[in-house]
Amino acid sequence: MTTPQDLFLVSLDVPGEHPVEQGDLALALAGAELIDLLGARALTLDGERIVPGPVLTTGDRMLDEAGAALVRQEPYETVEDWLWRRGEGLAVAYRDTLEADGQVTGRRRHWLPGRGRDDVPADTAARRHATDRWESRDPVLTGLAATLGIQDDRPAGPEPEDEAVVTVLVAVGDAVTELEAVRERRRIENVAFDNIWRAP
Repeated sequence: MTTPQDLFLVSLDVPGEHPVEQGDLALALAGAELIDLLGARALTLDGERIVPGPVLTTGDRMLDEAGAALVRQEPYETVEDWLWRRGEGLAVAYRDTLEADGQVTGRRRHWLPGRGRDDVPADTAARRHATDRWESRDPVLTGLAATLGIQDDRPAGPEPEDEAVVTVLVAVGDAVTELEAVRERRRIENVAFDNIWRAP
């Protein structure tokens, strides 16, 4: 199993401070892909720029797609730009992939087709793997989950030691914060607009 798959399944299993937004999850999934590709040596980071390595076959279709999507022309893409570009529609893509593989059953989350219903992770080896990784306080998985407000009452795990991984985690946190600021600004604008129309 991959980190994005584990993160998706954990997002269904572990309660958070609030429901996970589709856009936030998509950004975190894109970050998880980068971290797995770093681990596979399919890329390195030069500061915040993604330097692609050889095109590798990881055995996972979504990760292979991510590797093929890396920008291979200098000055290369920043981690932030990757998150926004790759993240578009990524939560739905992972949901569909996991469903096709029998890893998710039942009903869909409110932000996916089938609005108002809930996904249920199937009792599979993949779900047990994700749960084991979560229970062991894997620093990458818990770090990504924390950006989504997913946590339990146990102490946080250790910080990742790899500087490149930390760079990705920080970028994911910043992107999720930026997305929430955009949502809040829209909410304020909508309220102001409604007030104008309601004014006598």
